[in-house]
Amino acid sequence: MSDMTETTPGWLTTDDLNVARAQMPILYVEAVPVRVDDSGEVTSIGLLLRIGAEGTISRTLVSGRVMHHERVRDALLRHLEKDLGPVALPRVPPSLQPFTVAEYFPTAGITPYHDPRQHAVSLAYVVPVSGDCRPRQDALDLVWFSPQEAASQAVQGEMPGGHGALLRQAIAHVGYAY
Repeated sequence: MSDMTETTPGWLTTDDLNVARAQMPILYVEAVPVRVDDSGEVTSIGLLLRIGAEGTISRTLVSGRVMHHERVRDALLRHLEKDLGPVALPRVPPSLQPFTVAEYFPTAGITPYHDPRQHAVSLAYVVPVSGDCRPRQDALDLVWFSPQEAASQAVQGEMPGGHGALLRQAIAHVGYAY
């Protein structure tokens, strides 16, 4: 890892981020990318395949921090483009009401959500995408599942840190009960 100072406005250096994480909650956005049919019903759910810091492979959602002086809408679009590519064509709803607010703690068991690095608060959205999704950055692949497949124990077991619980909430939010 480089010790160079980050030059992107509103972004913290690695050391500054570690200090902030130790002292206050960090705001995140998370997105569950979905495909919908002509009537707006969810037909498939996209999950990213990533390699974790420990070298483990897992399924996850689109997620990332909100930068200082960045609108939530802009952060959501930035992370969707970063993870799904520039032609994913996400349709962020006009009202940015999240389907849930997930609170991640460094201590496991306080909530279903766990992040050993920090206390984080995440606004979670279901976002239809209609374009060609090609994972970028640290994502290896994007796999589309039916809502029933995404709710399965096999898929849920591949999602660390509470992302499986968050995905179940998203599936319920769009009208499926499994």
